[in-house]
Amino acid sequence: MTTGMHTVLNPATEQPVAEVPLAGLAETDAAIAAAQEAFGAWRSVAPGERAALLRRFAAVVDAHVEELAELEVRNSGHTWGNARWEAGNVRDCLNYYSAAPERLFGKQIPVAGGVDLTFHEPLGVVGVIVPWNFPMPIAGWGFAPALAAGNTVVLKPAELTPLTAIRIGELALEAGLPEHVLTILPGKGSVVGERFVTHPLVRKVCFTGSTEVGKRIMSGCADQVKRVTLELGGKSSNIVFADADLKAAAAAAPYSVFDNAGQDCCARSRLLVERSAYDEFLSLLEPAVTALRVLDPSDEASEMGPLISSGQRDRVREYVDHADVLFAGAAPSGAGYWVPPTVAGVSGTDDPLWREEVFGPVLAVLPFDDEGQAVELANDTEYGLSGSIFTSDLGKGLRVARGVEAGNLSVNSHSSVRYWTPFGGYKQSGLGRELGPDAPYAFTEEKNVFIAH
Repeated sequence: MTTGMHTVLNPATEQPVAEVPLAGLAETDAAIAAAQEAFGAWRSVAPGERAALLRRFAAVVDAHVEELAELEVRNSGHTWGNARWEAGNVRDCLNYYSAAPERLFGKQIPVAGGVDLTFHEPLGVVGVIVPWNFPMPIAGWGFAPALAAGNTVVLKPAELTPLTAIRIGELALEAGLPEHVLTILPGKGSVVGERFVTHPLVRKVCFTGSTEVGKRIMSGCADQVKRVTLELGGKSSNIVFADADLKAAAAAAPYSVFDNAGQDCCARSRLLVERSAYDEFLSLLEPAVTALRVLDPSDEASEMGPLISSGQRDRVREYVDHADVLFAGAAPSGAGYWVPPTVAGVSGTDDPLWREEVFGPVLAVLPFDDEGQAVELANDTEYGLSGSIFTSDLGKGLRVARGVEAGNLSVNSHSSVRYWTPFGGYKQSGLGRELGPDAPYAFTEEKNVFIAH
C-alpha cells in the first residue's frame, strides 16, 4: 500500500512536473522479497553474459541521454550541460563495470598440504539510497558495480527527484535485464530507506546524504552487522598559493563551488588564499563570479540554476543574511528557488559560514600566511571529502595534498569525480569508497577454500 502521492515540482518555475506514488512498508517488503528471489538466477548468469547485458543497458541509456537530461533539467533544476554529463556518467559507469564480471579474480595462495583458493561472491540484495543533488550519477555509482558483482539492487531515489531513476529502471528492462534485478522504489526515507536498514534480506546499504542521517543508518546497520557505504557531508577547501596562475585559479574557482548551485558535497565552499595574493585574487575572482549566467536551466546558456526547494533556498538565504558579503552575482526574480552566487568574508574559523555545510552558492574566504597554516586551516573541520590546491610548485602541491585530510584532492583543478578512480571521504564525510576499479569487490564476500592434497 502506498503512503500517498508526491507532486514533483520544477524548482525553476515552482510548477508541477509529475505525480509519483510513494511506496509503503508492504510494497518495500515485496520489492525486497522479489529482488531476493531474482538474486539466485542473476548471480548464476555466466560472467560474459552478465557483461553483455550491462553493455546493452549502457547502450540503451546512451540512446536516451537527451531524454534523461531533459527530465533532470525539469525535475532538479540542473543546467543542460550538467544534465547531459550526468546521464552520460550512468552510461559510462555501466560500460566500465561491464568488464568486472569477467575480472573479479580470486587468488591461489601457496600453503602446505594442499591448495588454497579465494572467491569473490555476491552479497545478495543491495539497498541504494540516492540523494536529490545528483540523482543520476550517484544511482549509477551504486547499481552498476553491484549488478556487475552479481547482486540485485533495490534503489530508493530522493522524494524530490525521482523521475530519472524511474526512467532508468524502465530502460534496464528494455535492455533485457531480468525483472527485479534492478528495482526503483520511490518513497520516504523514513519508510523505504529505514526498511533497507532493518530488513534482514538487504545485505548492504549504500547511502549518500547528510552526515546526520548517515550516522543513523550506520547505527541501524550495526544491529545486523550489515555492510554499509556512506558518502556524507563536506566542507572542502580551495587553497590558492601566491605562486599559482592566479587568472586560471580565479576562472576555475566559481565552478568549484557554484556548480549545481553549490548543492554538492564536494563543493570547495572554503577559499583559502595566500595573504600576499589575497587582494589581487579577489579582484580577479569578482568578475568571474558576476559573469556567471544564472538562468532558468531550460535555457541552454544557463551556467547555474535554482536550489532544489523553497526550504533549501530559505536555509541558504539565512546564511547570506548574516554574512559579510564581498560581492555577488545576479539571479532571476519571481518564481523559482533562486540564490545568487555569493562570496563572503569571515571573521575567523568559528564563523558558521566557515564551519557548516551551507549546501548552496555561498563561498567563504580567508587568507593564510604559509603552507603549514593552509594545511592546518583546511583540516580544521569534521569533514574530509574533497579539495583543490593551486600552485606552480608541484612539489608543494603534492606535499599539501598529502597533508590535507580528505579523500579526493586535485592540484590545479577543481574536479573531484572520475568513474575510474576511487571516491570517498575521511572523518565524518563517509565510510568506504565508490567508483574505481575495486568498487565491485565492495559488493562481495571473499570466501577462502582449502583443498587437501
